[in-house]
Amino acid sequence: MSFSHVDDSGAARMVDVAAKEVSLRTATATGRVDLSAETVRLLRGEGVPKGDVLAVARIAGIMAAKRTPDLVPLCHPIAVHGVTVDLAVDDAGVAVTATVRTADRTGVEMEALTAVIVACLTVVDMTKSVDPRSVIRDVQVESKTGGKTGQWQR
Repeated sequence: MSFSHVDDSGAARMVDVAAKEVSLRTATATGRVDLSAETVRLLRGEGVPKGDVLAVARIAGIMAAKRTPDLVPLCHPIAVHGVTVDLAVDDAGVAVTATVRTADRTGVEMEALTAVIVACLTVVDMTKSVDPRSVIRDVQVESKTGGKTGQWQR
């Protein structure tokens, strides 16, 4: 197995995608933040002291997807055409799903993962005063479409 971001000498490189065909590409990633029962109660009711956790986390995730190449060194800057970030409070915390879309030469899996993790980090940041034991877990790509490998589903 070889890695596309490493050249023959073992040095890191950015993959040249110039010759690739532009295609419609999507990626969906998920993750979650485990929270205490008290924090879940606050999210479902009166809220936490810092404000609307879900709204701020949604915007943070969208912004993060657009800034992924600034955070991941070998990630291509691409035209992100659409981002949705959904957050759902359940009995154990907050589930996060992000879907990113583009018409470009490379996929958007990193953008979807970045959206999820930054949304999760924002939930932690906004709830840490009432729940310092929160845990981010299970961040993963669920599916992708487009490109030469086509459709993939976990």
